[in-house]
Amino acid sequence: MNAMDALKGIWQTGGMPREALDFAELRGEGPGLPSSFAVGTAAQASIAAAALAACELGHARGTPRQRVAVERAHAALECTGWFSLDGQAPALWDPFSGLYRCGEGQVRIHANFAHHREGALRLLGLDPANAQRSDPEAALLKWRALDFENAAAERGLVVTALRSFDEWDSTPQGQAIAAQPLFSLERIGDAPPLALPPLAADARPLTGIRVLDLTRVLAGPVGGKALAAYGADVMLVNSPHLPNIAAIADTSRGKLSAHIDLAAETGRAALQQLLGTAHVFVQGYRPGGLAQLGFGPEALARMRPGIVAVSLTAYGTQGPWASRRGFDSLVQTAMGFNLAEGEAFGHADKPRALPMQILDEATGYLMAFGAAAAMWRQQREGGSWHVQVSLAQTGRWLRGLGRLPDGPKAAKPEIGPYLETSDSGFGELLAVGHSTRLERTPAGWTRPSMPPGTHPPSWPA
Repeated sequence: MNAMDALKGIWQTGGMPREALDFAELRGEGPGLPSSFAVGTAAQASIAAAALAACELGHARGTPRQRVAVERAHAALECTGWFSLDGQAPALWDPFSGLYRCGEGQVRIHANFAHHREGALRLLGLDPANAQRSDPEAALLKWRALDFENAAAERGLVVTALRSFDEWDSTPQGQAIAAQPLFSLERIGDAPPLALPPLAADARPLTGIRVLDLTRVLAGPVGGKALAAYGADVMLVNSPHLPNIAAIADTSRGKLSAHIDLAAETGRAALQQLLGTAHVFVQGYRPGGLAQLGFGPEALARMRPGIVAVSLTAYGTQGPWASRRGFDSLVQTAMGFNLAEGEAFGHADKPRALPMQILDEATGYLMAFGAAAAMWRQQREGGSWHVQVSLAQTGRWLRGLGRLPDGPKAAKPEIGPYLETSDSGFGELLAVGHSTRLERTPAGWTRPSMPPGTHPPSWPA
């Protein structure tokens, strides 16, 4: 499937007007990065969808349509998430993260957060205070991969067994994902169209739109960053008690960043006050987590009629894994991508990750698309809306884009021409600029990336 066909599919699923597609220009070809999967197509189509939907909402607010251009190599490199701070690229993986051989099969452990790392080590009977990588390597040889996967899931840890495509397709969760669309937009309540601030012809299309971003890793922050690039006021809301990953320095570009403790009554009251004038509420908490605190989609619709709620999960909302936590690297492993990519590179015995966390990145842009598309529909039809996306649904979509037999031989594009430097609260940030080119109102970030808690939990005047 080519990128324009992929974009048309996203656009149709979102219920957006066909004539707007005439304003999309997708440049370049090839895989984007060395891979047997169409990772460049996925990057380009998802980014273009997010930008085009933002511009269509701008058009609904009274401004002319404008052309949206996305270049393939730039989109692919943007989806690598590469960045450096003060000249140093941070380590992105904990030493205990990665694939391990078991007595039967292999598992991938995600250990970037200390509680996940320590939980996995304790499950193996190891002391986190003095364990070395060789210790879980030896301990896992006494486990079957599927048994360790299930034992970890019962404890809320993030581990998946390595599977082939056929093995994934035969699981109940694989079948549940196959029965779902790429994403869903559902009307969940009645409300009149929200009154949006006037939009000047030279203003970015989401200027005046307020977005609450309650996400941490990695798809949700990417989606919020995209909305900020198109002009939205995006407030990243972090708990003061939860850790973050290094990528927050990159994904916080363009955002306000506040601390709110939702475990406290005062914190919940602060979030509810912010919600009173918000247009979009994006969350990536574990399934049901925010609902228990009083901020599930239906509750949001009652508190703020007309809201667009966007929910991210790892494995979708149906099937036995619907409540499981997960990250891009784990979903790749579980769904069969690692085995298939290794085979394509001529190493059937060496599973290989995709060249970027494309499930996270593409899902993030689909979240931004869903937010803008649902707002466009809210302006036309009224109502409150719920957008649901998952890494696994994006994975199935990526697989459906087809394979590239010569993709492993592709050269990686030079990243230098696409890098831009900015000051940030984390240090001097060197990162890939946004790959969308808007004809009339250039996309980009006007607020510097700042650490969590830098800003008060209040909207700017």
